[in-house]
Amino acid sequence: MAKSKVVSPSEAAKLLRDGMTVMMGGFTNVGSANKFVLEMVKSGLKDITLISNDAGNDKFDGIGTLICQKRVKKLIASHAGLNPQVAVQMNAGELEVELVPQGTLAERIRCGGTGLGGVLTPTGIGTVVAEGKQIINVNGKDYLLETPLRADVAVIKAWKADEFGNLVYRRAARNFNPMMAMAADIVIAEVEEVVPVGEIDPDMVMTPGVCVDYVVKM
Repeated sequence: MAKSKVVSPSEAAKLLRDGMTVMMGGFTNVGSANKFVLEMVKSGLKDITLISNDAGNDKFDGIGTLICQKRVKKLIASHAGLNPQVAVQMNAGELEVELVPQGTLAERIRCGGTGLGGVLTPTGIGTVVAEGKQIINVNGKDYLLETPLRADVAVIKAWKADEFGNLVYRRAARNFNPMMAMAADIVIAEVEEVVPVGEIDPDMVMTPGVCVDYVVKM
């Protein structure tokens, strides 16, 4: 019988350390571990590099809380416009921001999870996105070489898990979560429901338990 991966929120929060690179799934708080974020803040975590689709908002109800509480030293994301604190902190020199086109961000994370050396994309050619990056010509067309992204910890959100960590997402809430679960050394999944091993139909498993280290029921 496999050992249960279910731990308390406080136990999971202790796995994070100042200065870590942390991936967080979600799309404007849909499919993000909004409740576990509060445990991260409570733990005193600071100076992290945050990789996420966006910066949430300034309403203190999700990923944006980490920005508003000034726990992030660098943000790598595709969109930050819904959280005005990003611009405030960036202009004050308190936050470094790397904006990445959304499709490129997804592929860089996917490369990090599958052991690929990077992805070639025409997106960004001729713009500031291309500054400092290698350009590779393939059949007469220029592409940017975008390098893989990995993290020390991925904090993801699923609807249901079994005790081994097999995950099921609800509709669009899967977004960045499955690929992030493959691109980090430690994976923590916030879930709404935990069931015994065997109760989830294998055909319904969207992230296999082998990719998940800890499950937190919130």
